[in-house]
Amino acid sequence: MRSNLFLILGLVLIWAAAASGQTKTTGTLSCAKPDPAYSIDVGDRSGHSVSISKFVCTWTKPMEIAEVQTKDGYDVTYGDASGAKVRGSGYHVSNMSNGDKVYVRFQGNDTITEGKPATTEGTWSYTGGTGKFKGIKGKGTYTGKADSSGNMVSEIEGDYELPAAK
Repeated sequence: MRSNLFLILGLVLIWAAAASGQTKTTGTLSCAKPDPAYSIDVGDRSGHSVSISKFVCTWTKPMEIAEVQTKDGYDVTYGDASGAKVRGSGYHVSNMSNGDKVYVRFQGNDTITEGKPATTEGTWSYTGGTGKFKGIKGKGTYTGKADSSGNMVSEIEGDYELPAAK
């Protein structure tokens, strides 16, 4: 009896996810070293600083959203660093292959090794878009690490839902 209850519950959850119209998507985003980048020491303890930066990014494995691929974009971030740990937040703008844009807000944790970014991980959510992507909703996660040239390469996964056509 108990296994039937779990089977029914599992089927209901699968049906609910399908009915919600959410679609899974994944991609790989590579962001170059920041330009510009500003950092100010707080002065309350050694290694504590606040920063703001802009990163130019390229989708090396594009995400596909409603049959349109992500192309390139940029991040604007702000961080609070204490030694080798950085708590960061920011915004990402992706240019789509059809000329539209999608907007994302993200937050997460980064690590620094020998004064250089080493890893990143966190969560994100859509805040909007243009054209075909106006009203997009969804969220996901990211994990990444710096490659040999210093670019932060992140694996992005999540889901999206577009408003019903009028």
